[in-house]
Amino acid sequence: MALFIKCQYHFKFRNDVPTRFHRQRREVAFAPGGGKPPIVVPWESVAAWVTQAQGATQYGVQRQYGLGLGFIDPDTGEQHFLELPQPGLPLAMGLWESVRAYMEYEVHTREEIQDPNGLHRPGDPPYEGVHTFHHARRRLHRRHRDGEIGLFKVAMWYAWHVLVLWTIPFHLAEWEIRAIQKAGRKTLPASLEEWSQPIPREQWAQPSEALERLSAEVRRRYAQQPNRPITAIFAEVYAEETTLPA
Repeated sequence: MALFIKCQYHFKFRNDVPTRFHRQRREVAFAPGGGKPPIVVPWESVAAWVTQAQGATQYGVQRQYGLGLGFIDPDTGEQHFLELPQPGLPLAMGLWESVRAYMEYEVHTREEIQDPNGLHRPGDPPYEGVHTFHHARRRLHRRHRDGEIGLFKVAMWYAWHVLVLWTIPFHLAEWEIRAIQKAGRKTLPASLEEWSQPIPREQWAQPSEALERLSAEVRRRYAQQPNRPITAIFAEVYAEETTLPA
């Protein structure tokens, strides 16, 4: 069963066109598939949420998490929903936050999001692999030499990686990446290929006044309460906005 699920997700790369985010246009393109044309909607009209489900089976309690996206087709008024399974709730929230930060020009490179520990070096491929393991080990020894960590943490690092079969998981990750690259992605529709191209700076779309105002309020409250979850601040500001009298 696990192998079947793995193969199913693997071959989705051949058949599915990924959702594309164009921050210069401030638009999102969804490809519904089935020969239907892509649906392009304004970035600020996209709704996002995270899901968490829990159930008991004969094997114990199982939990499922996901990131959901929703939008309305501007031509037909039809509602569409997309749910992306995630390994954990923080990862689901982090995926959305990385997309949001990219669209709002808060981050510009992959390393700003995916490499907080400095495990990526110039010339490395843009994914985790055996090179990541070796960078992590060198970082471990450097931190030990500098007195940041003790010998116990070094020993635990080695013990953990021995338990998870040393570099085998990283080799498997590289094998899967090569298999995906060899399989190739489905060719983009001509209209979506044209839409994806950069546009002149003077044509870049600008955020709405409401978004700029709410974002400024979120930043202000977060500066006052830096230990408070940012999600709670977003929810509070949005709730106040929706309850204001017309």
